[in-house]
Amino acid sequence: MLDDRTTAETTWPTAYPQGYAVVDVETTGLARDDRIVSAAVYRLDAQGNVEDHWYTLVNPQRDPGPVWIHGLTSDVLAGAPLFKDIAEEFAGRLADRVLVAHNAIFDWQMIAREYARAETTAPVRQRLCTIALSKELNLPLPNHKLESLAAHFGVVQQRAHHALDDARVLAEAFRPSLHAAAQGGVRLPLLECRPLTEWSDSAATPRVGHQASYRGGSWRPSRKRPPCPHPNPGRFEDGKPLKQGMRIAFSGDTSVERELLEDRAVEAGLHVATSVSRLTSLLVTNDPDSATSKTVKAKSFGTPVVDEAAFTQLLRDVAPAGE
Repeated sequence: MLDDRTTAETTWPTAYPQGYAVVDVETTGLARDDRIVSAAVYRLDAQGNVEDHWYTLVNPQRDPGPVWIHGLTSDVLAGAPLFKDIAEEFAGRLADRVLVAHNAIFDWQMIAREYARAETTAPVRQRLCTIALSKELNLPLPNHKLESLAAHFGVVQQRAHHALDDARVLAEAFRPSLHAAAQGGVRLPLLECRPLTEWSDSAATPRVGHQASYRGGSWRPSRKRPPCPHPNPGRFEDGKPLKQGMRIAFSGDTSVERELLEDRAVEAGLHVATSVSRLTSLLVTNDPDSATSKTVKAKSFGTPVVDEAAFTQLLRDVAPAGE
C-alpha cells in the first residue's frame, strides 16, 4: 500500500475538494422542531489533515431531550449561547468546505433548520457521508455505527455522544478513508446541500422569488430527485435486508421529518416512490390501519408494510444491488 506522502505527491485526485469540515451536532431529538444543544467542527485540509477544531454548547430554548445520551441538562445549557449568537462563527468554520458527518443528511438538516430559524443560510454547498464512503470503499464493517468505523481504523472513542469527541473520532477515521479513496481512484459520494429558504412554525406564504414546498413547518426549495441507478429487485421479504433499487413509499405522519427519511433512503440506494403500485417493494407507515390511498392500495396488492422504527433499523444495512 502506498504511504500518505506517496499518495499526496503522485496519485492525489485533482477533482477532490480543497477542504473539509467534519461536523457533529447533538440534539434534543430527531424531529423537524428539535434543536441543536452542542456542535463541534474539525477543519481539515485537502488531504484530511487537522487544521483546528471548535466546540460550543447551544441553548435550545426548550427541554434538552435525551439527557441520558448527550449528558446536557437544562442547568448546563441555561447559560449557553443561542444558536443565532454562534451562527456567524459556525458559518466561518463551514465556509468553502465540504461538510463531513456520519449520517450527514441528519447533521445537515439540523444545521439548515437552525440557520433558517436565524433567518440566514449555512455556507455549505456539498456534504459527504462517511457511511456512504465506507460503502464505496467496501470496508469490512459489522454495521454502520461510528464506533465500528472508529474501531476499523484503530481510533479510540473517549466520550461517545459528546459532539467534540465524536467529531474528533470521525476526523481521525475520515483521513485514512480519504487516502484509501484517493489511492483506489474512488469517486467521493458528494451530495448537494440545499438550504431552507424560510422557516415558520405555522403556515405562511413563501418569500417572493422562491419556489418552495411546505412540509410540516419548513419551507424547502422544490426539487426533483435523480432517478435511482439500480433496477428494482422486487418486494421486501421479512427477515431479509432491504436491497438497493427497492421502491419505497411513505404514508402518514412520521416522527422524523419525511424528507429526512426520504433522503436517507435515496442515499442508501433505494427508490422513493410517490405512490403505491404492484411494483412497490415496501410501504412505510406508522398507521397501517388508516384509510389513506397508499395503505388501501398496499393491502390490495399485498405490499409489505413496516413502521418507521423498523424501516430506520433496515436502513442501517441495505444490501448492494445484485446480491
